[in-house]
Amino acid sequence: MVFILIRIFFFLLALFTGMFFAPKLNFPHANIAGIVIAAGIALLIILFEFLAKKVSLRGLSSALFGLLLGILLAKFLSYTLELFVDDEQIKLFSNTMVLLVLSYIGLTLGLKGKDDFRLVLPYIRFKRQDIKADLIVVDTSAIIDGRIVDVIKTRFIESTLVVPRFVLEELQKISDSTDVIKRQRGKRGLEILNELKNTEGVNFRIHQENIDEIKTVDAKLIKLAQLLEAKVLTTDYNLNRLAELEGVKVLNINDLANALKAIFLPGERFTLKLTKEGKEHNQAVGYLEDGTMVVVENARWMLQKTVTVEVVSVLQSPSGRIIFTKLAQESQ
Repeated sequence: MVFILIRIFFFLLALFTGMFFAPKLNFPHANIAGIVIAAGIALLIILFEFLAKKVSLRGLSSALFGLLLGILLAKFLSYTLELFVDDEQIKLFSNTMVLLVLSYIGLTLGLKGKDDFRLVLPYIRFKRQDIKADLIVVDTSAIIDGRIVDVIKTRFIESTLVVPRFVLEELQKISDSTDVIKRQRGKRGLEILNELKNTEGVNFRIHQENIDEIKTVDAKLIKLAQLLEAKVLTTDYNLNRLAELEGVKVLNINDLANALKAIFLPGERFTLKLTKEGKEHNQAVGYLEDGTMVVVENARWMLQKTVTVEVVSVLQSPSGRIIFTKLAQESQ
């Protein structure tokens, strides 16, 4: 609506300018010629602006910057035109049209380009230039996962949590899904957000602006993190890798959980219940209380029994930690 009003005002102002200057330039049928010429120029400029690449996010500072830049460029171009034009009436007309056109383009492009305008950013308080607000953009997967609440309550993370509006919309779509499991996951995510909002000492913000030119939620998250100079909190492995490629710092709750699991060194022993067969011949598999998989060699015949195992090696994979063991002597 704002752009429509600006376009209408610009068009009417262009018509008035054409009517005012056309008689002074001795055009035949001056008033009609002025209106036609001004209307044609105005429509071409509006068409150019309309077809320009769209960038979202509102900001008065970016609009003012664009307007001032347009005026400065118009002033510079006017001085250049005066070197080649002697007629005072033509000079006045050309200077006015240049000022009008460049001011309009600067204002509209400034409004559209405020995503990348760095003078004013939300959630960054006025402080020394060497200090920045610590922001974390929260992904949908991290919200649904739920462990974020426990992590925040431990005070290991005291940064401001930024939940984008498009993440809320995604959660709402999931909670309205016809699939029962998806609907439960979406409702759980909304409950987690409500709990975070009501948790004392938690800095929690909803980022209202959308990024319309980007379609996927993951790409929007990364773009927003870049604009806010924030980290991304997630449990999504693919988003983790994509963010790292884009140079965005990632806090992965799964990585944190893996880092906090008990460390076993080769030769250590512990007891374990074997619950299923392994992939390789004669292997058995069991799980620790934290979900860590334990593979036991030559133990298939001990399924559903609790045995003592000895650690052989530990493998850290993207999906988690796997401990390879063998039966201890007393279990054989």
